[in-house]
Amino acid sequence: MSAPSLTRPTAFRPADPDKGLPPNALGKEKGHLEQVTLYAFVVVPFLALAAVVPAAWGWGLSWLDVGLAVGFYFLTLLGVTVGYHRYFTHGSFKARRPLRIALAVVGCMAVQGPVVQWVADHRRHHAFSDREGDPHSPWRYGTDTRALLKGMWHAHLGWLFDRRQTNAERYAPDLLKDRGLRITSRLFVLWAFLSLAVPTAVGGLVTGSWTGAWTAFFWAGLVRVALLHHVTWSINSICHVVGSRPFASRDRATNFWPLAVLSAGESWHNLHHADPTCARHGVLRGQVDISARVIWVFEKLGWAHSVKWPDPVRLAAKRRVPAAGAVSS
Repeated sequence: MSAPSLTRPTAFRPADPDKGLPPNALGKEKGHLEQVTLYAFVVVPFLALAAVVPAAWGWGLSWLDVGLAVGFYFLTLLGVTVGYHRYFTHGSFKARRPLRIALAVVGCMAVQGPVVQWVADHRRHHAFSDREGDPHSPWRYGTDTRALLKGMWHAHLGWLFDRRQTNAERYAPDLLKDRGLRITSRLFVLWAFLSLAVPTAVGGLVTGSWTGAWTAFFWAGLVRVALLHHVTWSINSICHVVGSRPFASRDRATNFWPLAVLSAGESWHNLHHADPTCARHGVLRGQVDISARVIWVFEKLGWAHSVKWPDPVRLAAKRRVPAAGAVSS
């Protein structure tokens, strides 16, 4: 694989962050409690992540903690990549009703927000990608080093604290029509609580001690959530600035191979923006895409159908260089 490269388009530098948006693109402002909760969900796990090394040196890390952290990391990661992103946002496949609800619940357990609001934000991102109206483009302030650093901070984390929310009625009306999904989305706080409580309970029950419960809470709860947050946010920031662009897209989305495994294939971001509904993002030889393999398993089990696998002809038409090594499923 080639080394990542830095891409520099012309910045849009909006005088008004909401300029260029349709009149009903933005919904109500976030309430005070919602903003406080958001800060807690972002800051507390991040502080836990920053404390990893001294914590490990202080009282150790058990194999149980590692197993729980890795297991819950990939479970909740797939809830976002397969569920929130490829299924709910882009309709890359159709799912049976039980799988549909399960994907929404497990996605909520990634603690990245309710499914309806997440989908609305991401659809708005695709509608205005790297242009005025994009909620998290790293190029919004300019192309010089200082402006780009500011833009990457905004794309990675800062955009989460905008007071105005994306209008879900405009960008996710299909999800709002589903009563089960509306209820699941409204119960986000419950699923987020269980995301932390379940590994804590398992750690305590297996070890038979409060220490086992605490270490599981720390590693498989807080640290796992923090790592997943930053990997996901890196797709917004890094994968629109650094990397390769083998496929033509209307924005600056890139492929950044170092994050391929940790993001379950989401860092093959260039192809995704070139062909958003495709169920597989890593379509070239050697591009590992765990999420696509999970969708393939769902299809084989009969839980999913009408999967939009890569079309070699469509891929060839989007290649910036002669097509080679593309896969079909």
